[in-house]
Amino acid sequence: MLEKLKNLNSFKAFKYFKEMNQVPRGSGNEKGVSDFLVNFAKEHNLKVTQDASLNIIIKKPGTLGYENAPKIIIQGHMDMVCEKELHSKHDFLKDPIEFIVEGDNLHANGTTLGADDGIAVAMSLAVLDSTDIPHPPIELLVTTGEEVGMVGAEALDPNDLEGRILINIDSEEEGKLLVSCAGGVRERIKLPIVWEKSDKNFVNCLIKLRDLKGGHSGMEIDKERGNANKIMGRFLVDLKSAIDFKISSISGGAKNNAIPRSADAVILFREDDKVIVNQKLALWNSIFKNELNTIDPDVNLSIEILDNNSRKIFSEETATKALQVLFLIPNGVKSMSQDIKGLVQSSTNIGVLTTQDDYLVFDSAIRSSVASLKKLICDETIVLAEMVGATIEFESDYPEWQYDANSKIKTVFENVYNDLFGKKPEIAAIHAGLECGLFSKKFEGNIDQISFGPNMYDVHTSKEHLSISSTDRMWNYLLAVLKEIK
Repeated sequence: MLEKLKNLNSFKAFKYFKEMNQVPRGSGNEKGVSDFLVNFAKEHNLKVTQDASLNIIIKKPGTLGYENAPKIIIQGHMDMVCEKELHSKHDFLKDPIEFIVEGDNLHANGTTLGADDGIAVAMSLAVLDSTDIPHPPIELLVTTGEEVGMVGAEALDPNDLEGRILINIDSEEEGKLLVSCAGGVRERIKLPIVWEKSDKNFVNCLIKLRDLKGGHSGMEIDKERGNANKIMGRFLVDLKSAIDFKISSISGGAKNNAIPRSADAVILFREDDKVIVNQKLALWNSIFKNELNTIDPDVNLSIEILDNNSRKIFSEETATKALQVLFLIPNGVKSMSQDIKGLVQSSTNIGVLTTQDDYLVFDSAIRSSVASLKKLICDETIVLAEMVGATIEFESDYPEWQYDANSKIKTVFENVYNDLFGKKPEIAAIHAGLECGLFSKKFEGNIDQISFGPNMYDVHTSKEHLSISSTDRMWNYLLAVLKEIK
């Protein structure tokens, strides 16, 4: 199938990509591909290190005239997301990925392709295999477990690397140079529930909020889409000011890194208050449709009367505190970058709300490209939790990669891109985590980094595909950058 690509400058990169994809390499199953990289290094008489986390470092001296040039770390991750079509019989533990070339697209047969981030590793192997490509001393770093929490990058010993310039090839849009990423932390507020028995003379109902768009809480937080948990909180707080209702449960969202699309509240109220409830529903449907007309026009708040009468309700104090937290918990964009136009600098997302036996649990994802601003959001929620007598936990804390206006590698990439393509690249940042954030922390900020890559589409899905022409252009771009670094 790759015969169609033989005339491309990047053919050897595609060749190595295919060889890599003969080896299963789903996250957590990287031993085979890690050993494949060790064998590659040995076959090419290159120094190689394989650590306990199966990270690989392969070192190659600079070519003639580049022996004393700055050492360059080229970096990608070896693991891939394993997704397939329902009808597919592919076994990710033993079957190779089947390549299909259609026009300019390279994709797999009903599965993820693994271009994220196999193409980075393949391009790097093609450079290491070469005898005619001018380049400075190279340290190829290939990490494990990126897709499941940057496990390999977290375990990396920085003393195994000498370079202090790092080229990450894990971007998915040609012409966009990433120079910063957000750090993040997962936050969980647990509000103790005191349960009571309800009066029998109550109407038991389910308040449903539906049909919001949702989205990734980092990549799409700037779109100001409605957060179902926060919207439900607004409605319930206002309803509480009009009638005395009881709460049996509140829930919403599925993942703390996703903007919640729906939320539910089981509440109990007196029959005499049914008219007011319906009036409030109509009012708030009108308000939400007006506020979200452009971004979430299908938002819908409705009521469903339940046959089974719940007798277990929050105490009045628990209900009051629950609504206070839901109404006041920080959410959405908190600050915008002044260095990169349009970049969200800090945000938080109340992604999951669950009623458990003993606690009402609020799960949020907090992100910022500035450590002190991430801490500020954490501190705000700590104060809120203390006010209502709730506990708060933080986990999965990962560091940011802060923008450096004086980055030398950024200047090299900009100039070379302009020379090759006759236009300036886009300097951008991502409001999500990259391994570059962990490298920045491990090297205590003493590392100059940039991230780039070819066009990829529908990554992490069975529709994933890679642009062949873009990969060829980015291959030529990489070689031109390496040639420039002396």
